[in-house]
Amino acid sequence: MFRKQSQSLLLVGLTAVFTAYFLIWLPGSAVGLQFIGVEIGEWIKFLGVGMGRNWFYVPPVTLGLMLSLVTLTWPPRRWQNWVMRGLGIVVSLLSFPAIEAIRFEAASEWRLRLLLIGGVVLTAVLAGLAERSLPDWLPWLLLVVLGIVGAVFPFWFYLQIRPLVSQAVGLPVGIGPGVWLNGAGHLLVTAVAIQRLRVKKDRVFLQNPAL
Repeated sequence: MFRKQSQSLLLVGLTAVFTAYFLIWLPGSAVGLQFIGVEIGEWIKFLGVGMGRNWFYVPPVTLGLMLSLVTLTWPPRRWQNWVMRGLGIVVSLLSFPAIEAIRFEAASEWRLRLLLIGGVVLTAVLAGLAERSLPDWLPWLLLVVLGIVGAVFPFWFYLQIRPLVSQAVGLPVGIGPGVWLNGAGHLLVTAVAIQRLRVKKDRVFLQNPAL
């Protein structure tokens, strides 16, 4: 029962992260100044924020990685596992740079995103090859790390660019619902993973009281 609840909560958290990327992150005063998660990373490059804007491309990458890692907590060798890993790869492509950027901009502007997407693809393949061969606590630990990274760093960087945007448009800028939902979704995944780690630790202790 507890396992089913954990999987349900994981699904809620992962869905929240995906949904958040299509909600407003930057709630400008006019429609033309309101940007969803998919758009904000591209728009703010004109503010001269440098490579830090890549943090806005992290949610699709962390989500893609988490979708593959979740399959390591499922029964192995099922076609559903590969469907989920494939979905993770597709989701990570939301951070894929525009073809115009690849053709006309410096490689430093888009190379990191391609490497991160490649990391998602590699993780999906390795997850399929490593079923049953990894410690059962490792996927949960990695989910904790990804949940923290996906929640903290995009939010932190958004707070950094808020004053720049306010100065550029001459108006105060708030924090859009996408920012909050992204953080909530990642933190929910983190909370579930921590709880699962605690359960596994307790089981190990019960099996080996001498520890």
